[in-house]
Amino acid sequence: MRSHIATKGVARAPHRSLMKAMGYTDREIGQPLIGIANSANELIPGHMHLDNIVKAVKSGISMAGGTPMEFSTIGVCDGIAMNHKGMHYSLASRELIADSIEVVATAHPFDAIVLVPNCDKIVPGMLMAAARLNIPAIFISGGPMLSGKHPDNKDKKIDLVTVFEAVGAVQSGKMTEDQLLDIENAACPTCGSCAGMFTANSMNCLTEAIGMALPGNGTIPEPMSERIRLAKQTGIQIMELLNSNISPDKIMTQEAFMNALVVDMALGCSTNTVLHLKAIANEAHVDIDLNVINDVSKNTPHLCSLSPGGEDRIEDLNFAGGISAVMRELSDHDMLNTDCLTATGKPLGQHLATIAKKDQQVIRPVENPYHKEGGLAVLFGNLAKEGCVVKQSAVLDQMLRHQGPARVYNSEEEATCAILDNQINKGDVIVIRYEGPAGGPGMREMLTPTSTIAGMGLDETVALITDGRFSGGTKGASIGHISPEAVEGGLIAIIEENDQIKIDIPAKSIELLVSQKDITNRFSKWKKPEPKIKTGYMARYARMVSSAGNGAIFKNTF
Repeated sequence: MRSHIATKGVARAPHRSLMKAMGYTDREIGQPLIGIANSANELIPGHMHLDNIVKAVKSGISMAGGTPMEFSTIGVCDGIAMNHKGMHYSLASRELIADSIEVVATAHPFDAIVLVPNCDKIVPGMLMAAARLNIPAIFISGGPMLSGKHPDNKDKKIDLVTVFEAVGAVQSGKMTEDQLLDIENAACPTCGSCAGMFTANSMNCLTEAIGMALPGNGTIPEPMSERIRLAKQTGIQIMELLNSNISPDKIMTQEAFMNALVVDMALGCSTNTVLHLKAIANEAHVDIDLNVINDVSKNTPHLCSLSPGGEDRIEDLNFAGGISAVMRELSDHDMLNTDCLTATGKPLGQHLATIAKKDQQVIRPVENPYHKEGGLAVLFGNLAKEGCVVKQSAVLDQMLRHQGPARVYNSEEEATCAILDNQINKGDVIVIRYEGPAGGPGMREMLTPTSTIAGMGLDETVALITDGRFSGGTKGASIGHISPEAVEGGLIAIIEENDQIKIDIPAKSIELLVSQKDITNRFSKWKKPEPKIKTGYMARYARMVSSAGNGAIFKNTF
């Protein structure tokens, strides 16, 4: 066993002595050592309860003859970090999470590992670590939050995005502050990852789709005891994966990533999944070309209308059969590779053969989808030679094609102030630049401006483009990840006020309608701005990070 390099033989007596100092017995030391990466903290509603999940995982490991060994990782709540300096650090935390798990799991050579995340950057960070370590690994998340009930209509579901959009409604005079407070108090009624198909739930669902978690991981709500039973089963199953020598490289194959992309399109997941799947694939030595995403989207219908683009929440998807039911519908139409090995220890097809489809409204049949194409689209053009991403399933039909004058802002704060001050006109294209991976730094999520636009009713006429990124809760013609980014000399850096920008989502194109002569002249005068953060981790991050088109991974400097 891998752990024997720290536990076996005369020379390892000091190592065993230190383990005994923690109360481990000879029997426990001699059993397989199973690491548990626990991201519990008192900062994030999705992580507040993870100690209960880990307790159940430990029980499962012990029942199956292993020795659980828990350690911690960091986590940031994107909602609480939103629209202030803290958001610079959110995406950047992904690399720290991956690195810290690699460090601990190598210094303490576990035989296998269980990873317990729930929210935005923690899930992909842990998946990156699992691929990098390549020891038997399995995931169990904390589960999604239940949706809230609207204070004026108990039949209307609400969630965190409802609160953000209500802020815009107050600013435009459509809602009072007392009404906002009522929504604020009702929107997030339980612990768990926020209730819609935002980034956290997108990644938890895709972890299941790619095969690294047991069925139910992506959708069983946090308050349900079924989540605790799944955690125990996960602890038992990691011992099966260890005994069968099933490591992540046998699960996270090229075909498995393609399956995940198909499920991504059917669900209408967050645009952030493009960043994260690229980064995870890089660790797994798999290439995902951005053009492939459009190919998959073109051939995959959008089957689920989940918040923010629709009215259903993750709890509804769970009661409809969850990710397994979505995958069964897709596999029945030969859209998935069912030979892929999963964390069940069996091929995907063997599991899907037992699955029933329970609700054809929450999970539409392929013949009657919500949209004929998948949830995401990658656009290319002179404004984004390396691509940019939009959640097309959450764009109103009249905004799928749009041309309008640029309104240019060099930060999220500038743009938000302009929106709140009613400086934006119908037809405008808001441009927010210097918010990319290096220029931000950290590629901040921008739920405040996008939700304010929606709350003010401007999402029917106004587009927003940025080299930054959006929350999974964003809807409307919000186009992010423009690459190359402004600070690296991307064309977005030289857009001027009132330049015409043409967006054609069905044609997968985005163009700045300015002559090449003017572009050349403007670049001759352009100077790269000073870094916004000059010390500490984010200063190092800005120097090391690659473009969003590459998943915002660190550059290969070797």
